Amino acid sequence: MPDATFKDFVIDQLRTFGGAGARAMFGGFGIYKGGVMFGLIATDELYFKVDDTNRPDFEARKSKPFVYEGKGKPISMSYWRVPDDVLEDPDQLKEWAMKAFDVALKNRKTPKAQPRRRFHAARSTRR
Repeated sequence: MPDATFKDFVIDQLRTFGGAGARAMFGGFGIYKGGVMFGLIATDELYFKVDDTNRPDFEARKSKPFVYEGKGKPISMSYWRVPDDVLEDPDQLKEWAMKAFDVALKNRKTPKAQPRRRFHAARSTRR
């Protein structure tokens, strides 16, 4: 189980964002609001969900994406490291979290509808 100290600090910093929580996953924590994952914590680093709308904020701070080793090669995810100065400032962190949450909502994968099963009435064999 990962150390919860950093996770507790992050959730405390996000208190003004309202409703953010964390769940253990894959040796780290997922950061959620309303069942939508918009951040993750790995090796005591906070990462937020990124797309073309908020990537420039991260690039301007020389932030990098979360990368893990998968099948012998590095795999880059759409979560980028939150800069330390943003993490230390709850108001600024709230702004970045709101953008990441919007990205996560926009890119959320909804379960595909299952095809309806058709039930046919049994045909009568009587004549």
